[in-house]
Amino acid sequence: MDVEVLSAPYSGVSGVIVDETKNTFTIDSAGTERMVPKPANEFRFTYEGKEFVVKGKDIQHRPEDRIKKVR
Repeated sequence: MDVEVLSAPYSGVSGVIVDETKNTFTIDSAGTERMVPKPANEFRFTYEGKEFVVKGKDIQHRPEDRIKKVR
């Protein structure tokens, strides 16, 4: 999924998410992998032509536990 970080000091980092943990995203940005913490950052996701802005603290879960949180 394409993502862009909106919060400083990581603002401007954009690319494709290649890995995710509870507290971080690893983003492939121009051939370089950057690890960006979720807390205190805001992310703009692009999926099928639509953009979504999400605060990192709202998605600070392990990827496999996110389904449980939605219900």
